[in-house]
Order: sequence, then structure tokens, then C-alpha cells
Amino acid sequence: MIEIQRHILNNGLKVLVHTDKSTPLAAVNLLYNIGSKDESPNQTGFAHLFEHLMFGGSKHIANFDAPLQLVGGDNNAFTTNDITNYYETLPANNIETAFWLESDRMLELDFSQNNLDVQKNVVTEEFKQRYLNQPYGDLPLLFRPLAYKHHPYQWPTIGKTIDHIQQATLNDVKDFFYKHYAPNNAILCVSGNVNANEIFKLAEKWFSQIPQRKVPVRKLIQEPQQTESRFLEVERDVPANLIQMAFHMNERTHESYHATDLLSDILSNGNSSRLYQSLIKEQQLFAEINAYITGDDDPGLLIVRGRPSDGVSLEIANKAIWNELEKVCSDPVSDYELQKVKNKVESSLIYSEISFLNKAMTLSHFELQTKADDINLEAEKYEKVTSIQIQNIANQILLPTNCSTVLYKSKLN
Repeated sequence: MIEIQRHILNNGLKVLVHTDKSTPLAAVNLLYNIGSKDESPNQTGFAHLFEHLMFGGSKHIANFDAPLQLVGGDNNAFTTNDITNYYETLPANNIETAFWLESDRMLELDFSQNNLDVQKNVVTEEFKQRYLNQPYGDLPLLFRPLAYKHHPYQWPTIGKTIDHIQQATLNDVKDFFYKHYAPNNAILCVSGNVNANEIFKLAEKWFSQIPQRKVPVRKLIQEPQQTESRFLEVERDVPANLIQMAFHMNERTHESYHATDLLSDILSNGNSSRLYQSLIKEQQLFAEINAYITGDDDPGLLIVRGRPSDGVSLEIANKAIWNELEKVCSDPVSDYELQKVKNKVESSLIYSEISFLNKAMTLSHFELQTKADDINLEAEKYEKVTSIQIQNIANQILLPTNCSTVLYKSKLN
């Protein structure tokens, strides 16, 4: 049982504390309820750009990393379709340094043209290296708009195109910051060797004077049900063919989420999984194959992705995958097979709770979705999933009319 204490500041900042005396360290995690889905279709990549801008200096602090390193700390951040997350780890007795740093950049960034230009160049190079100049790198740019025609999950966090970042002005980024980076749009979670009352006092000291901001009400266009198979075939200078299928599934808080997650594990979690055993080991049709879920806050995707063996056409590979998907739809999963993947999930959950940083990040996200205490129900929810539920969700999701397929052909074949 993970115990959580909470406090809400008058400006709306939610503060969570989990005390863990097993470590001399502490993690300070600040989650902002702003992801790439909150961007304008004509100005994408801004949430990810801010992941970089937030390290480029704030109103009173020119260098974010140096003060943290002086007290033995470290930091990083990540952006998803749903959130932007910043975190520090440091000795617990130096934790106030993290509060000072995070509060100053929540108050106001260093909005200089030079800082913006530097970070735009960094993001532009990242776009080129990860998405344009790397084998299969443009796959997210291909399958997302194929699967999503209306919802803003149709672009990756890096954005639709380099142009959107390169054309961003100082006024554009200021406007984006003051709309989304606010105490009333954030969750601060501290985990480690700390006292909750002392953390609440530090939160009041460093964050209470930051004013609330007028955060836009989220009005996302929901994706209608897909009713036809979608295909995209491309040819690239890559070493081998690749096939990727995307099936629409429910959101992270839906009652079917845990069954869908286990379904993906049955298909592809480990060398004893169905896709590995049949398509790699027995038939030798694939060199590698995986199935996973995106786990998004809004309705997401179950992905099946594989690299066929040399000499195996994408058409044969596609048919072989469908044969396996049809089996999991028609035949109930055995109790042994289901318990095996449940045990793996339980082990993963227990392992993740060892890290005080993982707990801080996970508690923040649970608080955003429902409430942080729900983290204690996860293992039970997985354990309650039945074989019939797995089969039912497979028959709901694994349909040709619910599938968007990218056939990624190698010019060498």
C-alpha cells in the first residue's frame, strides 16, 4: 500500500507527498496537464519545444542545471500526447533547491529571442535525427494521421513538420506558456525521505505567490469509430520491410483498459508469447514482432509491429498476423496463459514501486486521471480480468475495419 498525503494551495496547485524512509534521496515531480493534443493543428510541437525551453533559464535563474548539480541533484523531463513532466532527484536535505528552481520557471521563463532560437535549433536537429534521418524514423508521422482523422493524436509530440517549430515566434511561445504552465494546471508530487508537513510548508513558501492563470477549457474533437480498413504503402531506403497495424482501443481510465493491456501481453510479451512462438519460432516468418498499447488518456491504440524475415513478402506477413489475431478472438485464453501474463504485470508493478522517482511520476499521473490513491488498485484490477473478458475485448478491437496498416517497403527488396 502506497500512502499519500495531499494539500492544495489557494492558487490551485495540487501537492502530493509519499514518504519513503528507505532512501536518503527525494524526487520532486512536476506534471503539467499539457501535451501535444492541446496544440493547434497549425502550430504543433509546442509542448515538446517547451520541454527544452524550460531548461533554458527562468525569470531569476539563468542556469537551471548548475544550482541543482551543486547540491548533488539531477533532472530531466519528457513530453507525451497528454502531459509534460519535469523531475529532479537530489539528497532529501537539499530538497528546497528543487522547489526554488521549479517555482521560478513556473512563474516566468527567460523569454529572450536568443533562448528561443537556440532551443528551436535543438528541436529542429532532433526532428531531423530521430524522424527523418533514421531508418523507420518517419513511421510516427505516417501511422498517426492514418489512424486518427480528427483527434489531435494524429501528430507525434515532435510535431507534424519542422516548419511549425522553425516559424514559432516569441509571442507564440509566450502565449502558449501563459495558457498552460500554471499552478492550477499542475500537480507537484514529492517522494522520498521527507516529512509531508515540511513539504507542504515549502510548497506554500515557493509556489503560493504564483498567480492562477486562465487555462483554456479542453475541447478536443473526438475520433469517430473507424469503419473501414486503412492502408498506406511507402518505400524507403531501409534495410528490411516492416509492417505496423494500429487498432483503436479505449482510454486509460476505461474499465476495459486492463484487459486490453493483458491482451497485448498475451500476443507479444516475451519469448513464450503467441506471436513470438508462432511467427518467429515455428513458422520463421518474422525476424521480430511486438504488440503493445499506447496507454493514452484519451482513446488510444493497440499496435502490432513486425519485421518479416528475408524473402517473406509484406502480403504474406500481413496474412500471418491476421491468422494469429483471429485465433485469439475465436479461442478463449487458457487459465495458465492468462495467469502467466498477470504474474509478469504484478512483478512489473512491484518493481516499479521500488524507485521513489517512479512513484512520484506515477502518482502524479494517477492524480491527473482520477486520484493518486488508485495506484493501490492496479494489481487487483489486473488480477480480476477473466479469459472471457480478454476474448470479448479481442473481438471488439481486432477487426479489419478497426485497423490502419502501414506497409513499409525496403528499396533493397
